[in-house]
Amino acid sequence: MPKAGILGTGSHLPDRVLTNFDLEKMVDTTDEWIRVRTGIRERRIASPEEASSDLAYHAARRALEAAKVAPEDLELIIVATITPDSAFPSTANILQDRLGAKRAAAFDLAAACSGFLYAVAAAAQFIEAGAYRHVLVVGAETLSKIVDWEDRSTCVLFGDGAGAVVMGPVEQGGLHAFALGSDGSGGCLLELPAGGSRRPASHETVDQRLHYLKMNGREVFKFAVRIMNEASEAVLAKTGLDKGALDFLVPHQANLRIIESARERLGLPPEKVVVNLDRYGNMSTASIPVALDEAVRAGKIKAGDRVLLVGFGAGLTWGAAIVEWSYTHQAIVAEPPSATRSAEGARTEGVR
Repeated sequence: MPKAGILGTGSHLPDRVLTNFDLEKMVDTTDEWIRVRTGIRERRIASPEEASSDLAYHAARRALEAAKVAPEDLELIIVATITPDSAFPSTANILQDRLGAKRAAAFDLAAACSGFLYAVAAAAQFIEAGAYRHVLVVGAETLSKIVDWEDRSTCVLFGDGAGAVVMGPVEQGGLHAFALGSDGSGGCLLELPAGGSRRPASHETVDQRLHYLKMNGREVFKFAVRIMNEASEAVLAKTGLDKGALDFLVPHQANLRIIESARERLGLPPEKVVVNLDRYGNMSTASIPVALDEAVRAGKIKAGDRVLLVGFGAGLTWGAAIVEWSYTHQAIVAEPPSATRSAEGARTEGVR
């Protein structure tokens, strides 16, 4: 039976930068308060005309180029997102058409910040069963579209972006194991209350601002610290590996204190933990694949490295996976230029 592995990675971030100092002018907060409690300094914000499929397309193109896989060779596309372009057609359908992946089936997967890991696990089953050879997995979010920019407790946390991986059979390395979980009793702790069949859009739901993300930060934090450790231990137990066998940790980028707790429990030095939270904030499903792509392209993660991916999210959900890396990245295309527009000049466009 073939083993599923990652053949290439890609990511894409919007140009617009929103710093903590910009947020000081929008809500009652300070740069120090945000940094001390979260570790975030700035985040990327999609333009009004950008949707999740737009970010997904650019991330997917880069992953395909890195994997040396043509769009027409894709057999399945899974997009993990909680901010789809629309309820239907799925964002994966839109992406499939734009890529020209005419042979690929396509569907969206909603497991909030754990969605990318759920999608990786699903893709691996198709590959290892021999059903599909090349699967594109994307985590893409435009959370700025559902954040309440008048709620200082949540608007400082989130950003937009997309990350992608091309998965396929590998001769060496690959996905060793995954562990997924859910506790629906905690669904009310992090939710988008209206817009579905339970509370369809109405004057009342709009007036009550129920189409914006709501979160009980204290309870989510306690859950996250516990479940990041439990999920990591669960997937290690499945592989029989000791913590010392890990080369890198790529965690969900939600809060630096949560990441530090996971790092300490695993006994990893700081240089073995991939962190980009300070630059991008929490990008939900895009968080892990963007961090993974940056680490691979920077030459940190190389062939033979054992990488632990772990995250948690609304639902409540969680997931972890251990991947033995199958290749060392070589630059194939020029890296996209970083945003050069000043944060001041980009401060509030499309935000309010």
